[in-house]
Amino acid sequence: MRITAENRFKKLVVIGDRILIKPTKPDEKTASGLYLPPGVQEKEKVQQGYVIKTGPGYAIPVAIEEEPWKNEEDQVKYVPLQAKEGDLAIFLMSGATEVMYEDEKYFIVPQGAILMLEREEDL
Repeated sequence: MRITAENRFKKLVVIGDRILIKPTKPDEKTASGLYLPPGVQEKEKVQQGYVIKTGPGYAIPVAIEEEPWKNEEDQVKYVPLQAKEGDLAIFLMSGATEVMYEDEKYFIVPQGAILMLEREEDL
C-alpha cells in the first residue's frame, strides 16, 4: 500500500481517551482570531494544535454474561470523546507526550489535558 497525504494516518491506532494533535506554529492565528500569546507558549505550560485522530473514548465496564450467541465484538462499549478531527485544541503540556511521525512533531494528549476546543461548525 502506497502512503499518500489522504491515508498517512490510517495505519495509526489511537488508544482509549488519547488524541493525536499536530501543534501549530507559535505565531499562528485561527480564522476566528484565537491564538496563544507568546508569553504563554514560551513557558510551555499550554500549547495549541489541530486534532488529527482520536481514540474510541473511555471504555465502559461490561458485566460478563453467559450468552454464547452474542458476538464477542459487542462486548466493549465506549463513551465517545468530545474532541473531533479538525478541532483546534488548547492543551496542557504536562499531560502531553511528544512523538515524531514521518519527520513531523505531534503530541499524544489524554482528553483530560485539553482545556478548550474550537470547532468550525455553523452555529
